[in-house]
Amino acid sequence: MSDDRLSRVFAALADPTRRDLVARLSSADATVGELAAPYDVSLQAVSKHLKVLEDAGLVSRESRRAPVRLEAEVFDLMTKWIDRYQQQAEERYQRLDALLAEMQEDRPAREPAREEDAS
Repeated sequence: MSDDRLSRVFAALADPTRRDLVARLSSADATVGELAAPYDVSLQAVSKHLKVLEDAGLVSRESRRAPVRLEAEVFDLMTKWIDRYQQQAEERYQRLDALLAEMQEDRPAREPAREEDAS
């Protein structure tokens, strides 16, 4: 997946309405009218949101009247991209944990505080 396409995917998902549309499409395909029903906006406004999702490769439809379908393979590509950086971050934390453990082992043991003899 090119960085340009990845940018379009993340930009498309930056909008809460589009994220909601994607969430609803994860359950089942739906027509534009069905997708627009819960919103207080025009069909045209929902169509514009769907166009952004379609341009990013997140959804598709065969024709203007066909149901909108979620394209799951784009999510696989996004997940692989995220997983790569998550793995790198986890490896960094593991190295830090090992270094801190090594520093803790090298540190001299503290002697317990002596109490002054009050006699």
